[in-house]
Amino acid sequence: MQIGLISDNHGYFGEEIFENLQDCVEIWHAGDIGSFESIEPFQKTATFRAVYGNIDDKDMRMTFPLVNVFECEGLKVMMTHIGGYPGRYNPKIYPILLVEKPNIFIAGHSHICKVIPDKKLQLLHLNPGAYGHHGFHIVRTILKFKIANAKVTDMNVIELGLRGRIK
Repeated sequence: MQIGLISDNHGYFGEEIFENLQDCVEIWHAGDIGSFESIEPFQKTATFRAVYGNIDDKDMRMTFPLVNVFECEGLKVMMTHIGGYPGRYNPKIYPILLVEKPNIFIAGHSHICKVIPDKKLQLLHLNPGAYGHHGFHIVRTILKFKIANAKVTDMNVIELGLRGRIK
């Protein structure tokens, strides 16, 4: 199953993002969505899973959870927006990680793309960076990977160009 992992678009939608995710069966969004209009194309073409982020309004918070825990192809996934990363997990999220014991832990917020195995918690931490134009990041990024038979394979970082440069 091909997965597209995105975050921190802050209301932005561009054809370059859609083109890169057309072959994805599922699209996961790690928060700071910004507007419902910016995610409608994804919701029409793939299974869409998301969490709300710190910039999202009350309507977004009523639609998506703070923490989303689900199964995908034999792996337990836990996703939140402000989650930290191995060795520096958010203190509000860390106890949930210990209880849920996910195979994959996804967080957004930092605008920094990260793929880090956490040997202590036996999970793979993913942060797709940011694909929007708002923030301090230089290059807009997303992650694409496959999950099959309880394994993550073919992990790719896709660079979408510089922040602030709209074609």
